[in-house]
Amino acid sequence: MEGAPAAVTIDGSQGEGGGQIVRTSLALSVLLGTELTLFNIRAGRPKPGLQAQHLTAVRAAASVAHAKVEGGAIGSTAIQFAPRGLHPGHYHFDVAEISGSAGSVSLVYQTVLLPLAFAGAPSTITLRGGTHVPWSPPYDFVSQIFLRTLEPLGIEASLELRQAGYYPPGGGLLAGSIQPAAVLQPLDLTQRGPLQRLTAFVRTSNLPGHVSERMAARITGRLPLHKLHVDVSEVPARSPGAFCLLVAEYKGAVAGFDGLGELRKPAEKVADEAIDAYEAFERTGAAVDRHLADQLLLPLALAAGSSRFTTDAVTEHLLTNAAVIRQFLPACAMDVRGKRGQPGTVEVAGVRFRSL
Repeated sequence: MEGAPAAVTIDGSQGEGGGQIVRTSLALSVLLGTELTLFNIRAGRPKPGLQAQHLTAVRAAASVAHAKVEGGAIGSTAIQFAPRGLHPGHYHFDVAEISGSAGSVSLVYQTVLLPLAFAGAPSTITLRGGTHVPWSPPYDFVSQIFLRTLEPLGIEASLELRQAGYYPPGGGLLAGSIQPAAVLQPLDLTQRGPLQRLTAFVRTSNLPGHVSERMAARITGRLPLHKLHVDVSEVPARSPGAFCLLVAEYKGAVAGFDGLGELRKPAEKVADEAIDAYEAFERTGAAVDRHLADQLLLPLALAAGSSRFTTDAVTEHLLTNAAVIRQFLPACAMDVRGKRGQPGTVEVAGVRFRSL
């Protein structure tokens, strides 16, 4: 892309200092053909450096870009990444190949989604690992919220759950396809409009039937809305697991709120986590939930024109992602208005990216 830097050096300890810096940097390095030096990777975390899901993201980006990589190992706190083009294809990535981890496959998917969308031809992708694990967007959020929100931009991608993967064994399987994108369109998500439908997806694996029944009862008891629909199902998995996602469909936006089961966590508490997050979001009047907000920044930065959205909370993840993107795309103006932890408005002046 004209005006893109030939090389960028990123401090992985800046801002919130997590794996998001790694993923955003890799995606932009591949898209722009920019050589990347990344240091201080996850420096402040209990286990610094690349862990299994981050290293899988590095290998996935390297496969798509035919990149030369130095420092790609578990625990590495620095890498050098030299991409060599965008290459569509049929890709398979398995987090468990690295120390049998249940690391998040949705985060690996988000690393390569945009590069494959701009690779010039359709691609398919299968991912093995954790599909419903802590500290990452679950499969249902990616498919129901993230990908649906990207559709109006011109990103056409599908993702299907073949097997759920919970912590600690993982073993989940996702399969999807990504179609070629042209110039991405900007978005205006400032007004969410009235609630049209609220769907509760209640999912269990290898657990007694009363677990899903109790989650569903908690949801209908706390949210006695005529617009509420409860979808209960059993999904295949290696291990026991429980999950629920509330999908709030408004006239002008869609938002998601999840609860994840754990050993000895009551089913009611899993449902309460999702309900509490939904009710807090409702009170703000925002159109974009805080988790989707930082995930939207990169595609909006590539769009042709200015985008704007409101979010229920300005997070450190949002501010950090904006700072990383600016280092690769200095022509992309981003304005985040609002105090940390409070509702805010984000404006992004996209650079009209076209595939190399």
